[in-house]
Amino acid sequence: MTETVNDPAVLAEVASLLARYEAALMDNDIAVLDGLFWCSEHVRRFGAGECLYGHAAIAAYRVARPGGAPSRRIVRQSITSFGRDHATADIEFEPLGQDRLGRQTQCWVRLPEGWRIVSAHVSFLQRS
Repeated sequence: MTETVNDPAVLAEVASLLARYEAALMDNDIAVLDGLFWCSEHVRRFGAGECLYGHAAIAAYRVARPGGAPSRRIVRQSITSFGRDHATADIEFEPLGQDRLGRQTQCWVRLPEGWRIVSAHVSFLQRS
């Protein structure tokens, strides 16, 4: 592989975007959340109870979810970049007041309109 893995500048860009995503998620800022996802029929988001195909389905899910995402605390975050235009971001989080561990993975790509999430997955583990 000739591309640089974990270029510090790319890692900083994606870390900033991940922080922006987290703030928008906790504030239920649907416009920001929708803007961070690739506006394409090819984008995917697999959640704890839903499989969403395409930007329209993801946007509709966010609008229909009353109150937004439950509060959570980030436990661990890892970003890996590949070249200047691709990165994965993984976090582990604790939903406040719940005895389970959440996991979130996002694949980010730098497109002509800027960095966008092209694929996302959220799942949970019980801690008993």
